Amino acid sequence: MSTQAIGAARTTTTVRSRFLSQVLRFDAIASGGLGVLLLGASGVLDGVLGLPRGLSLSAGAFLLVWTAALLLIARRPELNRTAVSEVVIINLAWVVASIAAVFTVDLTGLGVAFVLVQAGAVALFAELQLTALRKTT
Repeated sequence: MSTQAIGAARTTTTVRSRFLSQVLRFDAIASGGLGVLLLGASGVLDGVLGLPRGLSLSAGAFLLVWTAALLLIARRPELNRTAVSEVVIINLAWVVASIAAVFTVDLTGLGVAFVLVQAGAVALFAELQLTALRKTT
């Protein structure tokens, strides 16, 4: 195989990966579940976790929109490489924002654990998505 052929393979704008589609769908399910929890229990989470109601509501609303976006991306037989790369970047931004929240929001101990666990799950999704994307090149 020539160097030109290898370079051309890497510039493909779409990828076929059942594993990547499944990871995107699992990310959507987890995001949707967390979004519903944050919206539906925002008053309770304020007391138990120290998560301010406004933050819960805005994060929950974002997560429901995010869920829809993930499902739209994942439903195609060929995944757009740029869209998946953007998903990874947004997931990593969520992780950074979550860690920042631990230091800037007056969370309870349970709240700190909650934020760090969900950030760890999002980091895992980002890693799986990035790994699957790299294996398609």
